[in-house]
Order: sequence, then C-alpha cells, then structure tokens
Amino acid sequence: MPADQAESASQLGLPERIHRLAGSIGTNMNRSLKDINGVNSQIRLLSLNARIEAARAGDAGRSFSVVATEMGALSGTTQVVVNDLSKEMRQDIDELTLISKRLASEVRGKRFSDLALTNIDLIDRNLYERSCDVRWWATDPSVVQLAAEPTAENAQFASSRLGVILNAYTVYFDLVVCSLDGVVLANGRPEHYHSKGMSAGQQRWFLDALRTGSGDEFAFETVHAPGLVNGEYVLAYSAAIREGGETHGKVIGVLGILFKWQSLAQTIVDNTPLDEEEKRHCRVCILGEDGTVLADTKGPPLSGSLSLVQNRQLWADPKGFHEIKGDFGKTQLVAHAMAPGFETYSTGWHSVIIYT
Repeated sequence: MPADQAESASQLGLPERIHRLAGSIGTNMNRSLKDINGVNSQIRLLSLNARIEAARAGDAGRSFSVVATEMGALSGTTQVVVNDLSKEMRQDIDELTLISKRLASEVRGKRFSDLALTNIDLIDRNLYERSCDVRWWATDPSVVQLAAEPTAENAQFASSRLGVILNAYTVYFDLVVCSLDGVVLANGRPEHYHSKGMSAGQQRWFLDALRTGSGDEFAFETVHAPGLVNGEYVLAYSAAIREGGETHGKVIGVLGILFKWQSLAQTIVDNTPLDEEEKRHCRVCILGEDGTVLADTKGPPLSGSLSLVQNRQLWADPKGFHEIKGDFGKTQLVAHAMAPGFETYSTGWHSVIIYT
C-alpha cells in the first residue's frame, strides 16, 4: 500500500482506536480498583485481628492497639479515595467513550458518503455517453435507410453496420432498429439475440422516443429485463430515426441501444473501496427514485425496494449520513449521495452505503 494511502487508512482508523483504548482503560481501571479494594479488605481484617490481640494483651498491647486502630482508619480513608476516584474516572471514561464513538461515526459517515458520491458519479458519467451514442447512431445512413425502406437488403446492411459498432463498444448487449409500429427490423447481434420480427411497441423506451421533439432529444428506460436480449438486465436508451438523418426530420423509426447494466453497476458496488471488516458490515446499493434496488452487494437488481427512501430527513441533503434505528433496534449508519449529474445528464438516483 502506498505511503499516502497507508497514512489515510491509519487516520480513518484512529477514532476506532481511541474507542478501543477508552474501553481498555476502563477495564484496567476496574481491575486495579478491585485489587485495591481486596487489599483494603485484608488491611481491615488485619486491623481488627490486631485490636483483638492487643485487647487480650492488656496494658502491654495498648500501643499496638493504637497502631491497629490507625491502620483501620487509614484503610477507611483509602476506601473513600478509591470510591471517589472510581466515580470520577468512570464519568471521564464514559464521556471519552461517547466522544470517540461519535467521532468514529462522523469519520466513517463522511468517508462512506464520499464513496457513495463516487459510485453514483461514475454511473452518471458513464451513462451520459450512452445518451450521446444513441442520438449519434440514429443518424447513421444505414439505420436511416432501413427505417425509410425496410427491405431485406437494407436490413442486412444495417445489421452488419450495427455489428461493427458493437464490436467497438462492448458495453452493449445489442442495438435494434424498430419500425414506427415497434417491430424490430434489424439488430446488431442476430447470432446471439433473435429479436428481428419481435415487437418493442409497448416498451417505454420505444414509446418515449416517438414523442421526442427533435434529434437532439433521447428517451430512456430504467433497469428492466426485456425479451429482446434473453432477459438480461438492461438500461435502454433510444432516439427517433428521422428522414435524412436531419435533426428536425420526420420520424420514420426508432433506434434502441440495450446497455449491459450489471457489468457497470455491479462492478462499481462490489468494488467500493472498503476494508474487510467494513465489507462484512456494509450493504452498498444504487436506488431508483422510487427506492427500487437497481444494484446491490447483497442480491440481484430489482429484488425489492428500501423503505429508507421514505425517510425525508435522510435525503434532505444531496450528500450526507445519518444514524437511524434499523431492524431489532440496531443502529445503522446510512451514508448516501444523490446523482450529481454530468453535463446535461442525470439519472436522479441515490447511491447508498448502509453500515450495521
């Protein structure tokens, strides 16, 4: 590990170290005070026995009785001092423990919220490029020609052209060209996905692309598993294909690009830079605007939603952390960041790290 990273890791672990030391000091103090109390008990017993023996000795034991009595008084004074010390030290140690616990929570919460922001920022920056890709490729001459004249020859040429694009962009499952009624006219990987002739007419990405006002706009559908790519989890971006590839040309079809969602998102959440202890206690997620789990270190996407999204205090700031009561009364540290957006694009999603 580089020196700067080692120093950073050491600083991040300092609050936990203080917390452990406070606990260790408290334990050692209790043990020492217990030992002192044990010695005091022995001294009091010895003093009592000495006074008894002095009384039996009569006048000869009178001076010894004085010493025994003073020993008992000294033991009592020592006991008072020990009790006062125990009370004062316990208060100080309890306060130190509380401060160190809060400090550890603050440091961890700040770090986790920074990591959450990094995760969602990586996603937004990557997906911004997808919104650019679809608008550009919708003007490709082969795509425009197929939408205008859906012949077998044009379909073959467009499929070949889309295949070339896919070989250069490995982040996509497939690219599909659809007619105005949603039928797939051609796709870029026909050897893998037999989507030609299928209908995308009810897909949100298709319907929204038809409603775009110009070639500068695009449509988007969040994580889902369409039949077009054998049920894989995708994000779909789409743009209207327009006559002549012109920005304001008449809409003659739709181009859809089916992005490999898990290759991006699961890689990001799984590789969040946490140490081994943190990984055992953390759940890292990407949430949709409605709380749907889109990526998760604890399970597949779309496996449910988190009720945390209903906690308005939690989302009051674009980035931050809170301690909240979780299941069975356990305290959870929840760090989050909202999608900051990149250029003109933003998913509007949440990135969350939950430490239990």
